Amino acid sequence: MSTPTQKLSDVGVSIWLDDLSRDRIRSGSLQRLIAEKNVVGVTTNPTIFAAALATGTTYGEQIAELAADGASVVDAVFAATTQDVADACDIFHDVFVGSSGVDGRVSIEVEPTLAFDSDQTVKQALELHKRVARDNVMIKIPATVEGLSAITAVIAEGISVNVTLIFSLERYRAVIDAYLAGLDKAKANGHDLSTIHSVASFFVSRVDTEIDKRLTAIGTDVALGLKSQAGVANARLAYELFTESFASARAQALIASGANVQRPLWASTGVKDPTLPDTLYVTELAAPDTVNTMPEKTLDATFDHGVIYGDAIDGTFAEARAVIARLEELGISLDDVTTLLEREGVDKFIVSWNELLDIVTAALKGAQ
Repeated sequence: MSTPTQKLSDVGVSIWLDDLSRDRIRSGSLQRLIAEKNVVGVTTNPTIFAAALATGTTYGEQIAELAADGASVVDAVFAATTQDVADACDIFHDVFVGSSGVDGRVSIEVEPTLAFDSDQTVKQALELHKRVARDNVMIKIPATVEGLSAITAVIAEGISVNVTLIFSLERYRAVIDAYLAGLDKAKANGHDLSTIHSVASFFVSRVDTEIDKRLTAIGTDVALGLKSQAGVANARLAYELFTESFASARAQALIASGANVQRPLWASTGVKDPTLPDTLYVTELAAPDTVNTMPEKTLDATFDHGVIYGDAIDGTFAEARAVIARLEELGISLDDVTTLLEREGVDKFIVSWNELLDIVTAALKGAQ
């Protein structure tokens, strides 16, 4: 019998796990998820690595060696995280080769404190790519205004990029433009466009969390009736933008030269409201040429009882626009919400980055 995760894969959704730790790698857990639950990639962020190093039991030997060598805390963080990513890349090597580079990807993020510094983002992206030294690594770059030129520059170097922290359609359009500009430059630089891949990480549940808070404050029947609809509607309109953008003459000319589309990746897919179905942001956003990156809890729920009924996005665009229009009529500006969420998203990752530095600082001192 076909499992829900297999059915999701059959629709054209790539399931990526939103988690990584050395314990998961060494225990065989990651390999089992590939074999049993159709996982074909991994995403990471500072929050994930902070949790991994805070609770992990398998970092001690490396931390002791780094302490003995007098490594700085930043150097130790990069040594530990890039090793985990490289090891995960090796585990996904067969998936990578079998999918012609589409999947089998492992993402690692540039330091979040660089989110508003284009030049330093590019510099660190190149360093991370060199440090991991695996063809299936993806470098995560936030979709801040300053990040857009960095995306273009890194793609131009032939490096695959996971663009993260996208909340608005306007910014998503700019991300697609940045990717296409990078491909133009990569082609001019003599890179094989077929080897360059990118995903655009569009955040979902955080949109509902913020908008539902505002709808609850309004409190009318109309307002309450719109709760938990905005995140899916916004993402569906992003998918419409994806299909239209990569059907353009500019994109098609690059595709004819070997380029790949930049797939939408649904991020923040763990349900925050316990009254909602725990697979909501999986089943309602199933569509071809997409990635859904799930925390393990969401992955397990999908595997256990997810109801996959094929392409859930095709034919929904008018309805999605109507949801956004009704929100605007109530005085809720999606632009205002997404601007707030981008700022909060960067701030949250900076907090996690600082926590990661504190954890590794303590570990280095303890190993001395």
